[in-house]
Amino acid sequence: MGPEALPALAEMVRRPAVSQVWVLADSNTARQCYPQLKPFLPEAHTLIEIPAGEEYKTLATCETVWEQLTEKRADRYAVLLNLGGGVVTDLGGFCAALYKRGIRFVQVPTTLLAQVDASVGGKTGVDFMGFKNQLGVFQEPAAVCIEPRFLETLDPRQLKSGYAEVVKHWLIADAQAFAEQRQQGMFVEDWTPIIRESVALKQRIVAQDPLEGGLRKVLNFGHTVGHALESYLLLQPGREILHGEAVAAGMVCEAWLSHEKGLLSAEELDKVETFLFSVFDKVQFVTLETDAIADLARQDKKNAGSIINCTLLEAIGQAVYDQPVTVAEIAESLRYYHRL
Repeated sequence: MGPEALPALAEMVRRPAVSQVWVLADSNTARQCYPQLKPFLPEAHTLIEIPAGEEYKTLATCETVWEQLTEKRADRYAVLLNLGGGVVTDLGGFCAALYKRGIRFVQVPTTLLAQVDASVGGKTGVDFMGFKNQLGVFQEPAAVCIEPRFLETLDPRQLKSGYAEVVKHWLIADAQAFAEQRQQGMFVEDWTPIIRESVALKQRIVAQDPLEGGLRKVLNFGHTVGHALESYLLLQPGREILHGEAVAAGMVCEAWLSHEKGLLSAEELDKVETFLFSVFDKVQFVTLETDAIADLARQDKKNAGSIINCTLLEAIGQAVYDQPVTVAEIAESLRYYHRL
């Protein structure tokens, strides 16, 4: 991580065991980030460019990647460098895991969201039939190379989206950081310490539960409602929101559910809401849509049969997973959010 990340990557991809080097980038990172990466790569490497945006995180995009790898005879000793945000790192990891039953890949995250969350932990996947990450596999990358300078390419909205995952980490496992950092908010001069601490927190959790059989589920706080909201709006052109914006809204809803179930105090609920609304704009939807949004939670990957399992808060910094909630309760949490 840091200034040594790209030189370390350069050494890795020049090893004799690497037959070919491929770079997967979207239309934004190909223009803004690839020129910074290129000097560290062998001259004989190949760039694959895909369109930018969550709407392209699909099997159809995967097919274009696999076609290029196949047409240019990428073998099992090739390595794929995924240069981008969560869409690129998720999709690129998925493509690498399935191509020829698996080739090595390296995550080179360029957004705050990808640096603190999406690129770490070995989750890969794509959206399917309008549902977030419906198809995917657990596959650890050969390495994750985090260069905070890439954050300089982001607009404020993208940076803020990534910040939602940082806040999530504080709320589930670091009450002290939440107490200290909420006074500062987004006014950060150097993201490196925050990224380092956030990655370390996630790695500690993932190390104890790599395949999300138990503890790792705490990382999904805000995501049961957030994914439903994100999926609903993704299907409506012009209303799409970023992942972190959906998660921020989901954290408000799930903090309220925590309070309603007697887990989280009213005082701590107020702290969570006050801070999140000081940073994030309210996601816009109408009350009549809440039932349709909530119904999408039936597809959440943490569910067991007809039971929707949610991660809630017992206190700031203390999450509890596998908490059953109903579609009606999720709809009510969305109506509560709408009224705020």
